[in-house]
Amino acid sequence: MKILVGIKRVIDYNVQVHVKADGSGVETDGVKMSSNPFDEIAVEQAIRLKEAGVAHEIVVVSIGEAEAQEQLRSALAMGADRALLVHTAQAVQPLLAAKILAAVVKREHADLVLLGKQAIDDDACQTPQMLAALLDWPQATFASSIQVGDGRAEVIREVDAGLETLSVALPAVLSTDLRLNEPRFIKIPQIMKAKSKPLQIVEFAELGIADTPSLRVLKTEAPAGRQAGIKVESVAELVGALKERGLL
Repeated sequence: MKILVGIKRVIDYNVQVHVKADGSGVETDGVKMSSNPFDEIAVEQAIRLKEAGVAHEIVVVSIGEAEAQEQLRSALAMGADRALLVHTAQAVQPLLAAKILAAVVKREHADLVLLGKQAIDDDACQTPQMLAALLDWPQATFASSIQVGDGRAEVIREVDAGLETLSVALPAVLSTDLRLNEPRFIKIPQIMKAKSKPLQIVEFAELGIADTPSLRVLKTEAPAGRQAGIKVESVAELVGALKERGLL
């Protein structure tokens, strides 16, 4: 089985994000970038499936500028076999990302696609579902457990009423939740070894995909500042303060 894993380069989750003065987006110059955490979980799951003898090859894919090779190399250091970067300098919305991944999946003849359930920069949570629709493959989203065998994947996912178990035929698209696993720590020898693993760059234009953005960002604003809280000495004082603010 060949597993394809998507990786998005995003602002590191430890960084305090600042909105640009002109409202055109957020500052990224000089900002630490990392792999989307949900995607790292997908990479870890693919590696575990390979270690279990379920998969024979893991291909990691990213879309964006040349700097995204850094995140692909990290995935190779974790244990992926090959990497592919679809090079483009333009902004990639969820539908375009899904179209690009669909083209790569067909090229690679992948049997299973693992993606993070959402990216922490846009929180769109759309690409896995759109990719499954474009491929006309079954999908199971927000996976907190994945078992693969006999041509099917059994996925457990959290729903409002508890846990839901799904069984989907392969090939399929699965998206990963935080509770699925904890990505492994990368050691220096693995980083050195990853430098010799193949990393292919494909220009976006080579895929022949029409790009018609369906979304337009009008303005980005920072959230309104919160008022400082107050300390009260008694329940009666708390009730009085809530009444004063019209909350009771």
